[in-house]
Amino acid sequence: MMRSILTYSVAVLATFSSLSQNKQLLYGLENIPQSLLLNPGGEIDTQKHFGIPFFSGFHLNAGTSGVSVYDIFGNDNGDINTKIRDKISELSDKDFFTITQQLELLNFGWRSQEGTYFSGGWYGETDFIAYFPKDLAVLATEGNRDYINVPFDIGQISARADATSVFHFGINKQINRKLTIGGRAKLYSSLISLSSTGNTGTINTVPSENGLNIYEHRLSNIDFSFQSSGLTSLTELSGNRTGITTTVMGRSLFSGNYGLGVDVGFTYQLTDKVRLSASALDIGAIFHATDTDTYRIQGDYALNGIELVFPPIEDGEFTLPYYNDLEDEIERELKLDTISKSYVQARPLKVHAQLAYNFGNFIGGSACDCLEKGRIRRVNEMGIHLYAIKRPKGPQTAGTFFYRRRFGTNFSLKGTYTVDSYSKDNIGAAMVMDIGKFNFYVAADTLLRYENLAKANSVSLQLGLNLKWDQ
Repeated sequence: MMRSILTYSVAVLATFSSLSQNKQLLYGLENIPQSLLLNPGGEIDTQKHFGIPFFSGFHLNAGTSGVSVYDIFGNDNGDINTKIRDKISELSDKDFFTITQQLELLNFGWRSQEGTYFSGGWYGETDFIAYFPKDLAVLATEGNRDYINVPFDIGQISARADATSVFHFGINKQINRKLTIGGRAKLYSSLISLSSTGNTGTINTVPSENGLNIYEHRLSNIDFSFQSSGLTSLTELSGNRTGITTTVMGRSLFSGNYGLGVDVGFTYQLTDKVRLSASALDIGAIFHATDTDTYRIQGDYALNGIELVFPPIEDGEFTLPYYNDLEDEIERELKLDTISKSYVQARPLKVHAQLAYNFGNFIGGSACDCLEKGRIRRVNEMGIHLYAIKRPKGPQTAGTFFYRRRFGTNFSLKGTYTVDSYSKDNIGAAMVMDIGKFNFYVAADTLLRYENLAKANSVSLQLGLNLKWDQ
C-alpha cells in the first residue's frame, strides 16, 4: 500500500510544471506599476495609477524541478511503473515540487508635487514547496533487503505551505538624475500555514547483536516536527463549505496571525547608457499566535521483532495483545509532544539584481526623453538579471539574459533567456501596451515547450490591467 501511494505520488506531482520564479520578466519595466512590487526603488514613468480590482495583477507558477509530465505519461509505449521507478532513482533529495500564486485585489499610486511616488495595495499569495524524500521513496518501493547497514534519512522530509494576505504601502523617490531609492512596508495576515522543516533522524536495518532475531530495525536520533497555524479550526469545519469559505475570507483581514516586513531597493545610472538596480523583498516574519499547534517526535527506538508466545488459552480468554504492546512501547520510547503555543516564521527572502545597457535612438527621436530630473530612454535595452529566494534547504537561484525593444512610449516587448534549477533553455517574453489610459501587460516563459507543455520543467504566467496617467 505504502509503495503504491509513494510511487504514484511521483506521477501526480509530475503533472505540475516547475516553479520558474520568472517574475524577473517584469523587473525594471518602468511603464507598468507592478514593477515597483519587485523593486520599490525602480524607475516609474507614471503620474498616477489605479489597478482594476482582481485584474491588475495575476501570477502563477507551479511544478517540479526534476520530473515532467512527459517523463511519466509520454506516449513511448514504456511501462509507467518502470518510468516512475526510474525517476525515483534519478531524483535527489534536493529536487522539489512547488506552487506559487499571487492575485492583486487592490493596487494604486500617485506622484506628489515634489516628485515622490506613493503606492499601495492588497494582494493574496499562496506558496507551497515540498522536497522529494529520496531515501524514504527508495525504502517504500524497493524495501530494505539490499540496504542492510544503509541508513535512510528521515530529515529529507521538508515541506512548507502558506496562504497569506498582504497589505503594503511604498515610497519611491528620485534623489537626483542618477539615483532612485524606495521602500515598502508590509502587513501580513496569515490565512493558514503548515511546515515541517529541519527534521533529523535515520531508519536503519542492521544484523541483530542480541541474538533475538536476525536483524534489528533502528530509529536513531529522531527529531521530527510539524507546525500549523489556522489548520485546526478549519478541520473542525470539515464538510461545511460555507463555514470554511467565511472563515478563510475573514482571515484575510483579521486572522490573529500577523507579521511585518519591508522591501527595499534602488536604481543607479552608472552612465547615460548603463543602469544598475537591486532589491530585497519580504525582509520580515509572521508571528503565529492563534489556532497554532506544534507536533514533535523525539527519541530512539530499536525493534528486534515480536516474540510470539502461545500459552494455554481457556474458554473466554484472549491471546496476548502483541501489537498493542508494541504500540505502547514505541510511544514510550519516541515521545510525541503536542504544543499549542505561538511561534515565529520568517518570510522567504527574495533578492533581485540587474545590470542593463541602453542603446540606439532616443524615444521619439529627440535628443532625449527626459523626465523632470533627466531620465533618458532609448529604444533598445539589454542586460543580465540575477535572482535568489531563500528556501528551507538553501537558496534557489536563477540567471537571466534579456533584451527589450521600445516602440515609442506606448508599446514594448521583452525577451528573456533563463538558466535556473529546472532547465538551461528557458525562453520567455513580455509585452506591455498602453491604449489610452489602459495599461495592459502579459508575460510567460518556457515558450519552447508551448507546443507540448507536458515536456516543460518550467511554466510561468503573469498578466494585469491598470488605469494609468503618464507624465
